[in-house]
Amino acid sequence: MLSSIPLQLGGAELFPIVALVLLAIAVVTVWQMVVITDATEKKALTVLGEYRKLLEPGIAFVPPFVSATHTFDMRTQTLDVPRQEAITRDNSPVTADAVVYIKVMDAKKAFLEVDNYKRAVSNLAQTTLRAVLGDMELDDTLNKRQEINAKIRKELDEPTDEWGIRVESVEVREVNPSKDVQQAMEQQTSAERRRRAMILEAQGERRSAVEEAQGEKQSNIIRAQGEKQSQILEAQGDAISTVLRAKSAEAMGERAVIERGMETLESIGEGESTKFVLPQELTSLVGRYGKHLTGSDTRTEGEILEGLDFDDETREMLGLDDIEEILGQIDQEAEVDVEEMEEQAQAVKSGKETADIKDPDEVIEEMDNEFNTDE
Repeated sequence: MLSSIPLQLGGAELFPIVALVLLAIAVVTVWQMVVITDATEKKALTVLGEYRKLLEPGIAFVPPFVSATHTFDMRTQTLDVPRQEAITRDNSPVTADAVVYIKVMDAKKAFLEVDNYKRAVSNLAQTTLRAVLGDMELDDTLNKRQEINAKIRKELDEPTDEWGIRVESVEVREVNPSKDVQQAMEQQTSAERRRRAMILEAQGERRSAVEEAQGEKQSNIIRAQGEKQSQILEAQGDAISTVLRAKSAEAMGERAVIERGMETLESIGEGESTKFVLPQELTSLVGRYGKHLTGSDTRTEGEILEGLDFDDETREMLGLDDIEEILGQIDQEAEVDVEEMEEQAQAVKSGKETADIKDPDEVIEEMDNEFNTDE
């Protein structure tokens, strides 16, 4: 039956098929020849497995069907380093992870010198991280983060340079000791805080005691000064009281002498004789009487006696405010010419002149009246 079907294909019927096949081959060929490179990339070109060149950003034409390209991102790239376990130099287990920032500086080396540069850099960073932590003590791994970063970067620089890769930065994100070590550290921290609290409390108590002692000292000083001033004032009061008592006793003695002298004058006046001898101490007696009445100071042998200050009531009682006037009167009386008094006494004695002698009581009464009038 198949042999009976006629197979007749003319040239006109085969042309459209051949044209379509040729068009498809042309499109594929053009597609294989044109390579577009982005601005952030570079591409390594190989022809029949042989490295030819790096394709820069833009459009490039390569041999079709026998060419291959490998893309490299020229921007800074981030690689996460998985968490690693390590034993520190003081035998403390820790875990740490990091981030590595790299940049392809030579795409040719990155293509020819290493297979999958990202994976290579990541594995190298893991081993370097464990090695760096193993060379340090636990406290250093927790405190010297920048030193760890610098050491890892230094260890990565040399091999990555051969691969055309530059390590721009390394950042260790976390370093965690084991749970047992964390508990011990927490206990140590708590103990340190308690110790500091006790020290601060002790210092506060000591400062409080010092302040209290200083306050008590100041109080004792002030109290002692008050007692001292009180004793001084009391002693001054006793001294003034003693002086007043002495003056009072002196005044009483003077008054007794004066009264005795006045009684003598009175007895002389009561005699039957018409001739009287006046004592030369009459001026002194009158002056002493005036001093007794006023309580003032008189001139004795050219010296002036200074009295103490008294209150108003005492000054009024003693007549201290009128002392200058009384002293003036006494001085006037004291200026009596002694020779004239002696001549008068001789005249009275010889009977040539009658003595004008007043009664002593009258003299005292007149002096009292004058004294009251002046007040």
